[in-house]
Amino acid sequence: MTGPATNDGTEPGDPFINSDAVAVMAPDGALSAWSPGAQRLLGFSAAEAVGRPAAELLAAPLSTAARERLAGQQGWTGPAVLHDRDGALVECLLRMRPLTTADGCTGCFLEAARQQAPASLPEPASLAESAPSPELTSPRHGEDEGRNEDLLLRWAFYQFPFALAIHDTKGRILRLNPAMGQQWGASESDLRGHRIAENPPLPQFEVSGQTVDRVLATGVPEQFEHQVRVPGEQYAHAWIVHVIPLKDRTGTVHGVQVAVLDFSEQSVARERLALLNEASRRIGSSLDVARTAQEMADVAVPSCADFVSVELLDAVLLGDEPTPIPVGGTMELRRTAVRSVDLGAVAVGGPAHYPKFSPLARCLATGRGSVYGIADPEVVRWLDQDPGKAAWVRRRRPHSLLAVPLRARGVNLGAALFARMDRSMPPYTEDDLRVAEELAARAAVCIDNARRYTRERTTTLALQHSLLPQGIPEQAAVDVAGRYLPAGSQAGVGGDWFDVIPLSGARVALVVGDVVGHGLHASAAMGRLRTAVRTLADVDLAPDELLAHLDDLVIRLSAGLETGADPPTADLGATCLYTVYDPVSRMCSLASAGHPWPALVTPGGATEFVELPTGPPLGLGGHPFESVEIELSAGSLLALYTDGLIAGHSRDIGAGLQALSTALDAAVPSLETTCDNVLKALLDERRPADDVALLVARTRALDSRAVGQWDLPADPAVVAEARSLTAAQLHAWQLDELTFTAELVISELVTNAIRYAAPPIQLRLIMDRALICEVSDASSTAPHLRRARIFDEGGRGLMLVAQLTERWGTRYTGTGKIIWAEMPLPAEGEPARRAGSL
Repeated sequence: MTGPATNDGTEPGDPFINSDAVAVMAPDGALSAWSPGAQRLLGFSAAEAVGRPAAELLAAPLSTAARERLAGQQGWTGPAVLHDRDGALVECLLRMRPLTTADGCTGCFLEAARQQAPASLPEPASLAESAPSPELTSPRHGEDEGRNEDLLLRWAFYQFPFALAIHDTKGRILRLNPAMGQQWGASESDLRGHRIAENPPLPQFEVSGQTVDRVLATGVPEQFEHQVRVPGEQYAHAWIVHVIPLKDRTGTVHGVQVAVLDFSEQSVARERLALLNEASRRIGSSLDVARTAQEMADVAVPSCADFVSVELLDAVLLGDEPTPIPVGGTMELRRTAVRSVDLGAVAVGGPAHYPKFSPLARCLATGRGSVYGIADPEVVRWLDQDPGKAAWVRRRRPHSLLAVPLRARGVNLGAALFARMDRSMPPYTEDDLRVAEELAARAAVCIDNARRYTRERTTTLALQHSLLPQGIPEQAAVDVAGRYLPAGSQAGVGGDWFDVIPLSGARVALVVGDVVGHGLHASAAMGRLRTAVRTLADVDLAPDELLAHLDDLVIRLSAGLETGADPPTADLGATCLYTVYDPVSRMCSLASAGHPWPALVTPGGATEFVELPTGPPLGLGGHPFESVEIELSAGSLLALYTDGLIAGHSRDIGAGLQALSTALDAAVPSLETTCDNVLKALLDERRPADDVALLVARTRALDSRAVGQWDLPADPAVVAEARSLTAAQLHAWQLDELTFTAELVISELVTNAIRYAAPPIQLRLIMDRALICEVSDASSTAPHLRRARIFDEGGRGLMLVAQLTERWGTRYTGTGKIIWAEMPLPAEGEPARRAGSL
């Protein structure tokens, strides 16, 4: 073979001038010559080296640029890593020149010079000084151009700001830039040629020899993310670790690169977005002020604080409009929600006083949040005046605080205090403050929504309770207990109601109704219907007739005919159950307008539901209502309710009715206890999804001794007999003081019946909570009260009755009418009255 070409010469400072490590590679890639200098460099003798493939000496493949130049039969100079006879890595500068043999094949002349890695990174100035000269980068010097390219790559590796390491196919470290050496706490010369398993792995990055081996074997890159503190750093940073296989064009893996990047800023931004997204999802799940404040605290810990306290103004908790923040005075807030990473007990619900210079008072007064260190003068002064919070600080040892106002729609609602206690976390910064303010702003809108809902709900409840019975009226027909529970859902209160209405003749009306919908309109509609029912009940209409009149009223309200304007109660619908019980006859008359059947518990303990011909709900019109009459034994229990009671137990109405029947079967002497037991059994101590009205009544029966009844002929002479019968009955009841008045009233009523009505005529006296006088006849013509003129011979009878009695009226029956009047009992008649009922 011929010698190497000499036309490239050497230049001053050429690293190969003093190197005698040379070898010759035959065209087939085997070594054909080996110098003593090469033996000193790598330890192989000439006998061991000659005939060996030259590629076996390479610890890492040559660069792409080197392979391309050699394929084009051009020279190349650049760094290379070889391994010696003992397997140790030898970093050197390698020069390869093409050789042409006598048969025209091309071999290669090899020169190697040992080279050490730079001890430190060159400064920017030295980098400029060491930059290649223009003639070295000129295309005329092709071999030096390749060397210049390799030097640029070398500089890029060692000066790269991210931590980099390169491992060979056996997992040994080939290259380590200074940034990675800082993570290891060792230099490249200390670690070159060693596997990770031979040294402590990177614990903060969880990269081990197994990771490198796995990537070498699979050729699949792996990625890790960690939040750790590395040597030389005070606080933990967010790191992303890439373990990347190094492949040639054929996909063969020749090594692994480990790159460690600090992406703390991107991680913080991502965490902030995740926090705000979580806040949007979790805060405001209900319209309860305290729960919404607690949701804000739960979201903030531990994402951006170790401790959070949400303090609100009392007016916010009550649903009222907060007053302006006082200037220059102590501010009182109420701790509404607390969350801490150590789960320590912190009192919630109590008042807290903050002086004007305290962080929370200042942020409320200025409307802006602030960042504080625990040693700041404002904080020290505040803690000096608040021993309780000073003790908390000594116990928890926070190092920085954030005070953020809670404002929504220009209204101050309160403030939130964020504390960071973890010493591994940096103190709060202005960036943290902006995140806390954004979190507080979103929470404040939800809290204000809850406050407004609380105000509307309170107003609606006040209206509804004012429309519901304020007490059970006194009457002797039934013992009564009732319950009303507003809906626990966000829909608010509805239009459920119940009522107990005393009627003439010692009777009583029991009413339960349900207006469709929720809110103020439903409550107002319920008030109108309840008033209408009471008015129609005073006319003594039968249950079916009363519901028919009520149906007409609902239709008029829905159509806006009462005001002539757009109806606020458009599409008004309601159900109603109207029941009348007579303690004298023990007959109960019932009619339903789309309402659930009442439950009846007999004195023997059997429970059943009274089957009614249920009419349509009120407001549909065009459909008749029917009533039924049943006889009830004294002591029977009648339960009237709205559908919210049975629907609150289960979506299955049948299961709800069965649960109601079971609850009523438990015999208890107190009706109040019965109501409590029913609500507990069917609602399971939960706030119902719909309004619930429950009315429980135990029937009573008047003793025959408390009733006097006589049939009278249609003869004017019988009036005197009627007076005598009345006087005798009152004497038996020990009500002699009422005899004169009762005789005058009975005379007038009997006279009118004989003169203007038709037989049969009947007189009945009932001794209840009042003395009731009734005269019935077969005529449907009702008398009218009028003022008689001076010379009129009649027309003064009913006026006299109205003056002598507490109240009077007319009640129609299937065969005629009953004129009745009530007179209050004297005080001494009280014992006799109590003895008149069972």
